[in-house]
Parts: sequence; structure tokens; C-alpha cells
Amino acid sequence: MDMFETLFVVFGVAAVAAAAVFAKTRLFPVGEDEEPREDVAEYIAMMVSVLYALVLGLCLVSVWDTRSAASDDVQAEASALHQTYLLADAFPAAQRQPLRDAARTYARHVVTVEWPVMEAREPLGPEGWRLLSRLRAAGQVTDSAKVPEQLAGQEVLAQISNVDDARRGREAAAQESLSSVLWVGLLLGGVLTLAFMFLFGIKRSTTHVVMVMGLAGFITFTVVLIKELDSPFGAMLGASPTPFVRYFGL
Repeated sequence: MDMFETLFVVFGVAAVAAAAVFAKTRLFPVGEDEEPREDVAEYIAMMVSVLYALVLGLCLVSVWDTRSAASDDVQAEASALHQTYLLADAFPAAQRQPLRDAARTYARHVVTVEWPVMEAREPLGPEGWRLLSRLRAAGQVTDSAKVPEQLAGQEVLAQISNVDDARRGREAAAQESLSSVLWVGLLLGGVLTLAFMFLFGIKRSTTHVVMVMGLAGFITFTVVLIKELDSPFGAMLGASPTPFVRYFGL
């Protein structure tokens, strides 16, 4: 969902809420002798707002932590892979280019193959792990290598281990999603919050319309925001493959 679609949904829900207010005031007008019950409405609305704010806060923290962890994993994975690429200069001449090619092939696979799969919330295939094993094999040096080359080989294996750890975190984040229990609380709480604004008589219809439109639009925007953040690698607010692209010029 892009920015224009988000705005369309937000204003659409606000317009529907405004139309509901107009219908309510026309079909069920507040009588002259009917108590507006503004004190009761204010108290109940306050309690519902506080409880709903807790649910919103919990949902936002949950999805933001997942998205932030995914972004950190991507940066760590790309950085370790780039260090592996640079350390190839310390390898024997016959091993330099194979190591660089293996690192670049892995980065290209992540960007062009795995990223669309993660955006679609589908599981990654085994090809990425096969390419990582190939990279690990290219980073090994023989016992007959010189001491500087052996030290470089140990550092390469350490960086590849970092790539492995970050990849596992990225793969796990791609499958994480907000609990269905929280989604139920988020949606039902929003409906309940809006419904309470129709249960109490408010004679100032213009004020009522503005209040309902503003609340409906803000709740819708928050739900859309949580939905987008719930996709850690989504196109709109998710982590991007920019570190891989920047380091390897893809």
C-alpha cells in the first residue's frame, strides 16, 4: 500500500463515519427533554481511549521491534559480507577472485531473488544457504599457506559466521507477524471506540461530525501503519536491501 492508497483509505473511512453521524442525527435526533449524558459519555470514552491506547502501544512496539531487528540483521549481514569481499586481497592469488565472485553472487541472490520472496511473506528456499556454503568453502586456506594468509582465512571465516547469524535473523524476521490476538484487540477496540461516539446524544451535530471524522481517520491511519510495519521487508516501511546494493554496486 503506497501513500496515496493510505490517504484514500483514511479519508474514505472518515467520510463513512461522517455519513453515519448524519444518518444517526436524522433518524434518531436528540429530543428536547433527553439528557445529553455528556458526563457519562466523557467518562466512558476516556476509559475506552485509555485501554485502546494500551493496545495500540503494544502493537506498535511489537511491530517496530521486529522491523528494527530485521533492519539491523540486514546491515550486519551486508557489512560482514563486504568485509569478506575486502579480505580477499590477503588471500593467495588463485583464491582471490573465486572468493570475491562467491560474495558477489550471494549478495545478488539476496537482492534479486530473496527480497521479493520476503516481501511476499513466503519462506526462503535452500539456494541462499547453498551459496553461503560455497562462500565458506572459498574462504578456506590450506595449512601450507603463509601465516598472513592463514590469519586472513581465520578472519574471513569469522565474518562468514557473522553472515550466517545475520541471515538466520533475517530469515526469522521475514516469517514473524503480529499476534492474531493483538489484531483482534486492535480492530475490535477501534470499532468500540467509534461506536461509543454514536451512543450518546450530542446536539451540536457539526462538532459530532468533526470528532467522529478525526477519530475514525486517526484510528484507520494507525491500523494501516501497524499493518505496514508488520511486514518487516515490505515495500513501504520495511527494511530495504540498500546495504547490499551500496556495498556491491548491484
